[in-house]
Amino acid sequence: MTASSAPGGDESLRRFSRTAEIATAGVIRAYSTSFGMATKLLGPRHRQHIRNIYAMVRIADEIVDGVAAEAGLDAGAQADALTSYIAETHRSLRTGYSSDLILHAFAQTARACGIGEDLTQPFFDSMRADIPSADAAAAYDADAHARYVFGSAEVVGLMCLRVFLRDAERTPAQLETLEHGARQLGAAFQNVNFLRDLADDTDRLRRSYLGTAERLTDADRDTWVATVETQLDDARASIPLLPKDARAAVRSALALFAALTRRVAKTPVDDLYRRRVRVPDPLKAVLAARSVLVTAVEPR
Repeated sequence: MTASSAPGGDESLRRFSRTAEIATAGVIRAYSTSFGMATKLLGPRHRQHIRNIYAMVRIADEIVDGVAAEAGLDAGAQADALTSYIAETHRSLRTGYSSDLILHAFAQTARACGIGEDLTQPFFDSMRADIPSADAAAAYDADAHARYVFGSAEVVGLMCLRVFLRDAERTPAQLETLEHGARQLGAAFQNVNFLRDLADDTDRLRRSYLGTAERLTDADRDTWVATVETQLDDARASIPLLPKDARAAVRSALALFAALTRRVAKTPVDDLYRRRVRVPDPLKAVLAARSVLVTAVEPR
């Protein structure tokens, strides 16, 4: 079963499902050129599934990261909006249908690839933690950080892994390595994003994901960079166990965030609190091309 198919063979449902896929592709185009580039490196059987996952998590993230607030919703109304989104997501997982195009597309992927509430609920728990508080800025100690990163990023890596492995067999040891790699890659992505988004997280969202100190130091940055580099190394080691038609995309995404991490490492913390570090588009293209070439010469 592919992301574009739907149970029953009814033409109206197939048309609706195709329309839902167009909607999720539009979300990626609007929000992430880097992720959009990486998905193009995936084999066709994976590409739409990953877009469907990305779109679902992106919409949830936008509910708590400013869109709802800019629309005039207070914290209570934002919580209600997220609760409704969670309920509709889980209903669509059970039925295979939603009138919400994004959630309909996600449900098709989830049901085809074995993604259930064991992964979606931790994600939504982390999203709920981002509902703003009128009392104080949110600050995460080590335990809170670990819980948040697991739900907001590691489980998304596990969702993607279930897409990649839906038609593949792996030994228990290989599966353990792959799951660890998927979680570490998600955590690395999240942690380096925390570093480069210090300005926005601190000033607009009033969140401190990287500790309870009022402000990070250069030494704190170095510690987090070392953590991210270890996570990327763990993820890199698992890539050869992926199906070949998933490796170039994962390798490209990892290379992009490794390059971003190196740039963050060279940026004084005071600058990180003022601006968002980026990887230039020409370098992104080079990293993607290199990933394709490395993967092309690998055995299946």
